[in-house]
Amino acid sequence: MLLLLIAGIGVVAALFVLFTPHIRRYSSGGVCLSKTRLDGKTVLITGANTGIGKETAWDLAARGARVILACRNVEKGQEAAFEIRSKVSGAQVEVRELDLADTCSIRAFAQRFLKEVNQLHILINNAGVMMCPYMKTTDGFEMQIGVNHLGHFLLTNLLIGLLKRSAPARIVVVSSLAHNFGWIRFHDLQSLGSYNSGLAYCQSKLANVLFTRELARRLEGSGVTVNSVHPGSVKSELVRHSTVMSLLFTLFSVFLKTPREGAQTSVYCAVAEELHSVSGKHFSDCSPAFVAPQARSDKTAKTLWDVSGELLGVEWD
Repeated sequence: MLLLLIAGIGVVAALFVLFTPHIRRYSSGGVCLSKTRLDGKTVLITGANTGIGKETAWDLAARGARVILACRNVEKGQEAAFEIRSKVSGAQVEVRELDLADTCSIRAFAQRFLKEVNQLHILINNAGVMMCPYMKTTDGFEMQIGVNHLGHFLLTNLLIGLLKRSAPARIVVVSSLAHNFGWIRFHDLQSLGSYNSGLAYCQSKLANVLFTRELARRLEGSGVTVNSVHPGSVKSELVRHSTVMSLLFTLFSVFLKTPREGAQTSVYCAVAEELHSVSGKHFSDCSPAFVAPQARSDKTAKTLWDVSGELLGVEWD
């Protein structure tokens, strides 16, 4: 019996090794095939010091763009910029401090940015936090809705005028498949009554898709488009707050995308020629993706927009 068990394990292991290359090819997902150059274009990417943000920055810098990395940790941002410059000859990469968990930092960043940068062609709202223990931003927002949604809502609001003046321009919002499991809890948006880190993450990712939907409606005819993306399940630092997710990602790493593979859809939405007039859509693996019913509600999108503006004390033209 023991010998049969050992033999069975051996067969499974052999099959796994045999099919691993095929599994990797399948799980790597779509690839952005566009050869579009971005010479003379300016790109801003939040959270670009690691993971898919850094890989997105590398790709767009290689296309000739001036790429600005907006990072909370400037030292790590500088390391990422140095790495990109070492791989891409003549890469124009800059690092600026931005803490999306602090509206004062966001406003200070935008004020300086608008003084020193006269064009912005691509904004990629990439930074995020996932399944962290309950904590609040500097302004008292629950961390996941605060960083993933409200921080980017404010940043986009402050830079939208520059994007319009730079048109044609694009905004890419990094969401997740997790939006399918999210609901906007307007009665307790900050999770004061109860907190589940997974559900709070799903709510923030749903907010990303709803924000994209409403922003696209408001930007019609402006020359600025906005689309959201699901990067896929990616080996990254994003799951660091969850022991269970970290364990699962380790056990099933062969099924996960590398950061470079995970960046492909962000790059696609930023550069693909065929998307020049496409707005308000959701993409995954460089193709249109399913959007959950609760993410297709114009009423919910409008309500979330109004609530977000009130929380941040901002109005949109």
